[in-house]
Amino acid sequence: MRLIISSVSGEPIYEQIKTQIRDAVLSGELKAGEALPSLRKLAKELRVSVLTVTRAYNELADEGVVRNVQGKGCFVMDRGNEAMRRTLAGQAEQSLDEACAAARAAGMTPKELHGLLDEVWARRSS
Repeated sequence: MRLIISSVSGEPIYEQIKTQIRDAVLSGELKAGEALPSLRKLAKELRVSVLTVTRAYNELADEGVVRNVQGKGCFVMDRGNEAMRRTLAGQAEQSLDEACAAARAAGMTPKELHGLLDEVWARRSS
């Protein structure tokens, strides 16, 4: 996993770290049980404060994406755990809210939107 940090994006660096790690977990790039780089190693690699990385890791732990093990490091949680499921469900709801707004703007009916959802679901399931 390679993290890319932008100091000019306007997004806080800890958020950039958190988002990229979460995306890597959700995409399967990072597997359940896999260790994240140590706080110091990642901070040195990204040339940021250890506190910045600590905040990102702690917020990921609060979301259920990773688990901090005292003295051992930070490990990716299984995508099936309840906290991760809630996080993913929230993301799905937000995406569906945006899709509904776009569908309304396009003049689509709920039936047309359901049909489109079924098509996308089938494509993703293949």
